[in-house]
Amino acid sequence: MNTDRRFPVRLDLQHGTVDMSHGAGGRAMAQLIAEVFQAHLDNDLLRQGNDQALFTPPPGRLVISTDGHVVAPLFFPGGDIGCLSVHGTINDVAMAGARPLYLAAGFILEEGYPLKDLVRIVQSMAAAATAAGVPVVTGDTKVVERGKGDGVFITTTGVGVVPEGVTLSGDQARPGDAILVSGTLGDHGVAILSKRENLGFEVAIRSDTAALHTLVAAMVAAVPDLHCLRDPTRGGLATTLNELAHQSGVGMRISESAIPIRPEVSAACELLGLDPLYVANEGKLIAICPAERAADLLTVMRAHPLGTAASRIGEVVADPHRFVQMETRFGGSRIVDWLAGEQLPRIC
Repeated sequence: MNTDRRFPVRLDLQHGTVDMSHGAGGRAMAQLIAEVFQAHLDNDLLRQGNDQALFTPPPGRLVISTDGHVVAPLFFPGGDIGCLSVHGTINDVAMAGARPLYLAAGFILEEGYPLKDLVRIVQSMAAAATAAGVPVVTGDTKVVERGKGDGVFITTTGVGVVPEGVTLSGDQARPGDAILVSGTLGDHGVAILSKRENLGFEVAIRSDTAALHTLVAAMVAAVPDLHCLRDPTRGGLATTLNELAHQSGVGMRISESAIPIRPEVSAACELLGLDPLYVANEGKLIAICPAERAADLLTVMRAHPLGTAASRIGEVVADPHRFVQMETRFGGSRIVDWLAGEQLPRIC
C-alpha cells in the first residue's frame, strides 16, 4: 500500500524505465528520489530534504574530494558503479590520512534506463556506504535524452577530517624513503576488461574495489611519520609513481620481482598486450615512509584484511630528472614512464 499521498501509484521498479520527467523537477522526480534514492540511502541528514546537508564537523582540518564515475560495463565481477563510486571517493579522502565523514552523490541518468538496474546500483551504494560508516547525505539527479548518455554516470564528493599531527602529501617523498604497496595490482582493470563485449575473455579475477580508510587509520596510528599515500587508480602503479616523483622532485627505483601481481592478471595482460603496471586498481594503495619504519608499516598492513599481500617494492632516490626506474626480473633496468594517452578507457 502506498502511504505517500503525493504519489497515488508507486513506480514499477521491475519493469519501468527512467524517462525525461524524472529529471524535470516535478512530481515524477520527487517520486524517483523518494522510492529509489531515499528508500535505500536513508539517514538523518538526507532525510532533512534540503538542497544541502547541514552538519557540525569534528575538530581537525577538513579534506574534500570529488570523483566522477563512468565505468563500462556498469556491473562487473566484484562490484558495480554504485559501490565503486563510494569506495573511490572515500579512498581519495583517506589518502590524506583523513577519516571520511560524509558523501554527496550526483546522478546523470539516461532516458530508458531500467529502474530495476538503477535500484540495484543504489542498493550497492547504500551497502558500501553503510559498511564504511560514511553516509550519502545529499545529492542531485539529472536525466538526459536516450542516446546522449550511457545508462548511469555518478559523481561523488567526500568530506573528511585530518587529525592534528598528520601531514600526508604527494610532495613529501624524500630520498631514502621506502615504497610499499598494499597488495596485488591490476585486479580491477582486468576484471572490467573481462566483461567488455569486444574482448570476451574469461578470467577468475574480481575487482579489488574496497574502502581503504580503516587500513589507512591503522597505518597512520602505527607510523605517524608516514610521508605519502596514494591510490593507484587510472594509470596504475606506473603513472602514480611518476605523479609522486614529479610532486616531490625525486626519482624512484622499484624491483619488478617485488611487485605483487596475480598470475591470472599477468596472463590476461600478456594476451591483450598490456603492461600491468599501468592497469587500474580500486582497493590498493601506495605508501612512502622513512626506510627505518618500513618493516613496522608492513607488519601493520599485513595484519589488516585489505593489506595481507603488502610488499616493499622499492625506494625513493635523488634524481633531478624525476625518473621512475625498474630493475627487471632479468637483471636489466628500464624507465617506467608516464602513461601516454589512455591504455584502458572507462575503467572507473
